[in-house]
Amino acid sequence: MAPRFLVTERIPAAGLDLLHDAGQVTLLPAVPSAGELRALCASGDYDVLLSRLGDCVDAELLAAARLRGVSNYAVGFNNIDVPAATARGILVGNTPGVLTDATADIAMLLILGTARRVIEADSLVRSGGFTGWTPELMVGADVSGQVLGLAGFGRIARATARRALAFGMGVVFSPRPPAERHVSDAELGEFAGKVRQLPWGDVAARADFLSIHVPLNESTHHLVDAAVLAAMKPTAFLINTARGPVVDEAALVQALRSGVIAGAGLDVYENEPALAPGLAELPNTVLLPHVGSATAPVRNKMAVLAARNAIAMAKGELPPHAVNPEAHRP
Repeated sequence: MAPRFLVTERIPAAGLDLLHDAGQVTLLPAVPSAGELRALCASGDYDVLLSRLGDCVDAELLAAARLRGVSNYAVGFNNIDVPAATARGILVGNTPGVLTDATADIAMLLILGTARRVIEADSLVRSGGFTGWTPELMVGADVSGQVLGLAGFGRIARATARRALAFGMGVVFSPRPPAERHVSDAELGEFAGKVRQLPWGDVAARADFLSIHVPLNESTHHLVDAAVLAAMKPTAFLINTARGPVVDEAALVQALRSGVIAGAGLDVYENEPALAPGLAELPNTVLLPHVGSATAPVRNKMAVLAARNAIAMAKGELPPHAVNPEAHRP
């Protein structure tokens, strides 16, 4: 029997074409509810689920699932209960390594956009409020010469650091907050002597721009809470292109309202796509709709990786990008 793929939302043709060539593809006409997705995965009609980040593939779904694998169209996989999948012998795949530069570009865009009040300035012009240059019109903050603090120092954080250094920023980082570990010059490679490692609390306190680049897990949930925000400079900006729940969004709204920090640039949200009450009304924010990977080449590469993972799983093979290779049972 040809492999059978369940796709919850259309992905670029580069990936869909691979799936169609390999087997039977069911592309749902609308994003399924949690209950609908559980029923589909338990039906026995599909070998592999090609999921998106918004699909909840939890322990309840996996307990009843009759699947060989779940191929997530994302580099993250916090929407999937990986231990539960592993216990059931269900492989999980993701799409790593293709969105590093695109996401770092968005982080830098948010740094520049918040510092220079780009949303406020654009709104002023569009509303007809721009009546000519004045000495104090839309005065913002400097970027060059300021300190970028990085929570995490993986691929995307390093790419962001590379951009920040080109803008003349100083860079400090904590490699795996809230835990601490030493990073040697050998591991730093090109960044040795150019960036400085500090404890997480010092990174938050010294940064003019604090940019988040950690995965979402139990230790990083609400890593940036009211206490961390209070430790930041009142002139500092928070930048998040990682995962929304890393930041306590309600605490962030309060900090932005009361001047605890100067502003925030966000591409992800705690209860996405919903925003914390009051966030959208704050003028000192730049809010993007989770577009860190949203370039045509990157999304096409993600689709190809997700499809190749799905095809390998359907054949009983270890996929190219397995999150839980120990679940493979040849």
